[in-house]
Amino acid sequence: MKSPPLGQRPPVLEMSNVTKTFNGNVVALRNMNLSVNEGDFISLLGPSGCGKSTALRLIAGLSSTSAGRIVWAGGQSENDLGVVFQEATLMPWATVAQNVWLPFRLKGKSYASVKDEVLEALRLVGLEKFLDAYPRELSGGMKMRVSIARAMVTKPRLILMDEPFAALDEITRFRLNNDLLKLKAKIGCTVIFVTHSVFESVFLSDRIVVMAARPGRVIREVTVDAPYPRNEEFRTSADYAALCRQASEALHDAMGEHV
Repeated sequence: MKSPPLGQRPPVLEMSNVTKTFNGNVVALRNMNLSVNEGDFISLLGPSGCGKSTALRLIAGLSSTSAGRIVWAGGQSENDLGVVFQEATLMPWATVAQNVWLPFRLKGKSYASVKDEVLEALRLVGLEKFLDAYPRELSGGMKMRVSIARAMVTKPRLILMDEPFAALDEITRFRLNNDLLKLKAKIGCTVIFVTHSVFESVFLSDRIVVMAARPGRVIREVTVDAPYPRNEEFRTSADYAALCRQASEALHDAMGEHV
């Protein structure tokens, strides 16, 4: 499912002058502004401590803003969000299928009533043959695929991903980057993806939001206008190298920004 060009996409949510303060004096975010539109793949790129994960938690409703607003276009519903954390966070006593069923189970839906949706989600991440396996029987990459399937099984408007591939080896990470883009193309979702990797952000995103720390805020946005689908040819292209340099320079500037 191909998204409209940037600038022609309907809005999903808007962060307006969002500030988050902890313990009364630790400012994690200050006046953060971010527009998220349907079909965007946005990477939040910045140094440790710049508030990337805090921004995701605020969008997810896991924490409240100290100032500013987060407004969903058309209002927020219970099916707006899917979340993928840094760890796969699977229930070890449950099978793969039962783990993916969890969002439906929390809504009071029986496995039998949503079995087709669970199997389709597992098919999309290439794990349809492992529905009866347990997490201990899976590799790290397979566990993360289950986590992704669980996040998208309800077909949410927005999927939040908090450095989901950071702990994986480079080969597995590249493979999952490729698979994530294929999955996004199939289901047409909107993604906000937290990463420390310039290379990952350029490969995945159409928008890279660069954040500075102390306090966390957006200082620059890099548009990646390379067309999808992207593959190994893009990874070795001159365009990719130039975009990586641009994002790297923005990150370097962010690391030097202090208030």
